[in-house]
Amino acid sequence: MQTDLAIVGAGPAGLSAAIQAAACGLKVVLLDEQPVPGGQIYRNIEALAATRPAQLQWLGPDYIAGLTLLRRFRDCGIEYLPLAQVWQVGEDGRVYYRREGAVGIVHAQKVLIATGAMERPLPVPGWTLPGVMSCGAAQTLLKASGLAPEGRFVLAGCGPLLLLLAAQLIRAGRPPAALLETSYDLWGALPHLPGMLGLPAYLLKGLTLLREIRAAGVTFHRGVTSLKIKGPDRAREIEFESGGRSFKEAVDLVFLHQGVVPNGNLALSTDIRHQWNDLQKCFCPELDAWGRSSSDTVRVAGDAGSIVGAVGAAAMGEVAGLTAAADLGRIQYAELDHRSAAARRVLARHRAARPFLDRLYRPQQQWLAPTDPDTVICRCEEIRAGDVRRLVAAQNCPGPNQLKSFMRCGMGPCQGRLCGLTAVELIAETRGQTPAEIGYYRIRAPIKPITLGDMAALDVPSRHDAINT
Repeated sequence: MQTDLAIVGAGPAGLSAAIQAAACGLKVVLLDEQPVPGGQIYRNIEALAATRPAQLQWLGPDYIAGLTLLRRFRDCGIEYLPLAQVWQVGEDGRVYYRREGAVGIVHAQKVLIATGAMERPLPVPGWTLPGVMSCGAAQTLLKASGLAPEGRFVLAGCGPLLLLLAAQLIRAGRPPAALLETSYDLWGALPHLPGMLGLPAYLLKGLTLLREIRAAGVTFHRGVTSLKIKGPDRAREIEFESGGRSFKEAVDLVFLHQGVVPNGNLALSTDIRHQWNDLQKCFCPELDAWGRSSSDTVRVAGDAGSIVGAVGAAAMGEVAGLTAAADLGRIQYAELDHRSAAARRVLARHRAARPFLDRLYRPQQQWLAPTDPDTVICRCEEIRAGDVRRLVAAQNCPGPNQLKSFMRCGMGPCQGRLCGLTAVELIAETRGQTPAEIGYYRIRAPIKPITLGDMAALDVPSRHDAINT
């Protein structure tokens, strides 16, 4: 399949890029592993609006706003491949995917990676017990099936999603028993307040969520430390300290969250340059103002590039889609400047506001690099924080790739998505270096599970064939 632009990911950035690129006359193929477009932010919104419209009010106006974007996307006339798992992007623009039991290749002149964000893990003692989930998983169930947790449950961690999910569950009639906030640094965030004032609606939204949570009578603990989840067979109790006091709460479920980071394995596998973002505490691809990476073929937009939120991601996608059209000669660069001006202004405001939020909810070091030696950090291989610290000190292990050789950390099915940043922080702390100096895993294709049969079925010219022709 030949195309001008292949887009991976059908969230706000990917959808917006597709709309703009198609409007400029580009042939666009959008691949997404979900059955319907919308990404995590607008997950299942079309079906929810059609079958359970009353439940839209649980999720709030920011979610409902996605309907407009989805309608525009449905009308833009591009080729859309749902349930397509992209497992490799080549530097030559070939996008390899698996769909409906078969494999295929999209040959694109330009590739836009718009894979969005993923939750940063919060590895604490007991987080691998049954009954412990992420806040993102709880929100997915709410959006996809209208399911809300039953029994006594708590939300623990930090970040805007913690407050948003609490409010959504309150509207659904299932308020959490308590909110345990592990990181909140208002004084550290105040120097960044001027940038946040460009988006006063964000501040109002945060205050509204807090009022909603307090009005529902939800217990709110700030400055939580020494968080532990206990139970002989599943989560039964949560222990923590707050305000100099120790607490124990009986629980049926625990939902953890520690902000979001770029869902970067696909971008990392292409070998485009990445750099450490110390404010967001993660690695991000190096991009210019138009979404171009260090590769002439590969671009990145939305939260896959750095965390900018849904509206900022959509604006970033618009700019990237128009830029692809300009780079392929479908519009002039002067027209690119003109047509992208509004989106670039929106993006600039959201980027200016982001440092306030990043600093306000910046995870503390005790959560980034767990101090309890028995805390599991690599769930796939059951590797503990103490194992990593001891090995790094004893073997002078310089980085996460060497850690793979020593103890298989990061070699399980998740390919380091859950343990990667934690392993980097543990190595950096043990060696007395920065995460930027330590670096990240070298991610190699395939980044999604495929079989040898899938690979054998691919119609890819060999080097010998290329030489003979």
